[in-house]
Amino acid sequence: MGRNLQGGDRLRPVDLARRHGLSTQAVRNYEEAGILPPAGRTPHGYRTYTALHVGALGAFLALLPGHGHRTAASIMRAVNEDAEEEAFRQIDESHARLLDDRRTLRAVEDALRSLEAGAAPGPGAVSGSSAVSGLGGMFIGPLARRLGIRPATLRKWERAGLVHPRRDPSTGYRVYDDAAVRDALLAHQLRRGGYLLEQIAPLIGEVRAAGGVEPLEAALRDWHGRLSARARAMLTGAAALEAYLSERAAHSS
Repeated sequence: MGRNLQGGDRLRPVDLARRHGLSTQAVRNYEEAGILPPAGRTPHGYRTYTALHVGALGAFLALLPGHGHRTAASIMRAVNEDAEEEAFRQIDESHARLLDDRRTLRAVEDALRSLEAGAAPGPGAVSGSSAVSGLGGMFIGPLARRLGIRPATLRKWERAGLVHPRRDPSTGYRVYDDAAVRDALLAHQLRRGGYLLEQIAPLIGEVRAAGGVEPLEAALRDWHGRLSARARAMLTGAAALEAYLSERAAHSS
């Protein structure tokens, strides 16, 4: 990383770039985006950077893994514009999104445990001897009663792609086989958790593609791991941002 900078030391764009394995154009782009404070200029118009810019770039790169590019850039712009409260608000919102993601994961896990506990067709199932080509399933009325919802809600979920009932060839009635019942139960759990249909659809798709809930265990573990990594990255970013805020305070005093 090179020697420690003193307050009066000056760096060229290439010097700042090399410290973080970046291109000089990336450094210039970050400055133009407000992620870095404005550079100094030599009499010939060349950019010069200081320890303050080193701290700003380090803080931004540390914020990236936990908050993403857009939020990290917005946080840095707010700090460089002396709008610290706005920066803190955006950090709070980013943490709130992480908490929402944890709640989503918990709701999915609760729904999957509910399914594993047993999603037998129950009352209203049609037997193999009925007019459903020898396949069992549930009609829409009994399934709606079982979930405590209206049949119209199941039809809405069908239009949204959450459930795929087949049709009784004799009557044209909707018939929900075990997979469709599972999808309806999972959708019901997530809706009770306050999630929108467009948020539920991709999760249902994963369960459907896996052919059941067991193959999702690895995905859930990976999901937990990603959330934990994001939380730790936020801590790292907070430490780097605090160091930069202290550097700015010292620079302005």
